[in-house]
Amino acid sequence: MLKTHDRVIEEALSLPANLRLSLIEKLLESLNQTIDPEIDRLWAEEAERRILQVEEGKAQLISGEEVFARIREKHSK
Repeated sequence: MLKTHDRVIEEALSLPANLRLSLIEKLLESLNQTIDPEIDRLWAEEAERRILQVEEGKAQLISGEEVFARIREKHSK
């Protein structure tokens, strides 16, 4: 007999795409409600710090394409 969580997953995967998306949204919303406000505050501060570094020319932006190319090159050796 399948465990409850296995049955839930099995049933969720059998739903039409639009209902699976709705389920995903609800699950993500439930996770966001449990995030520590202090963590949110610290991430917001970090984002502001990084934006300021870019605006002041202290940080160099690299495209996602270049980042992944570097990763592939590094790990292909």
